[in-house]
Amino acid sequence: MFYFDDFYGKKVLKSDFLNEITAFFTTREGIDFEKLPFRTVTPNQTHSDNVEFVDTRNEYPNTDGLIVTNPETAVYLRFADCTPLIFFDTKKKISAVSHAGWRGTAAKIGIQTIEKMESNPKDIVAVIGPAISMCCYEVSVDVRDKLLSTVKNKEDLYINRNVDLKKINARQLEEIGVEKIDICPYCTSCDNDLFYSYRKEKGTEKRHYAVLVNTLLN
Repeated sequence: MFYFDDFYGKKVLKSDFLNEITAFFTTREGIDFEKLPFRTVTPNQTHSDNVEFVDTRNEYPNTDGLIVTNPETAVYLRFADCTPLIFFDTKKKISAVSHAGWRGTAAKIGIQTIEKMESNPKDIVAVIGPAISMCCYEVSVDVRDKLLSTVKNKEDLYINRNVDLKKINARQLEEIGVEKIDICPYCTSCDNDLFYSYRKEKGTEKRHYAVLVNTLLN
């Protein structure tokens, strides 16, 4: 279940599925990353399906997923309608965050992230954050069909040319055996007072973030 919380004086959205690590989604209030007591890393997102392990590098070009194995680095990815995916392996105690726009979703970046983590899907807790919902996401027939081709069970995933990116990502994960998935109910377009929306705000360059630290901060 999702709930709002305070993090360093800013309103953030969390899931109670992730109670062993620090993971949340910022709102339009933003966050001051300089206040975090860790090295902060963010990739150069390009709507790719590339996933990397976080190491000593400061730059991650052409990367839309980061896997974190240590508790001393905070990572964040940028969003404004695309789907944020956060994963935690309850056995290996490693975590990841990925950016799933329609291209990343069509490329199954969520599945690719879990495979790169070398995790058993049954050990994964998955949280799908705030993104544009089916009510506001109309696409071309070609894009719709590409997205729907990534799953076997297409029930409830589309109405005409409107598709549900959050549920498509969830269905992909379910079909490989992920059992614990929390799907955020907020639509970035409908709930534009809380989150940024590229479509609603006609190409805004502002972003909210999915933030991940592979430890529990007090």
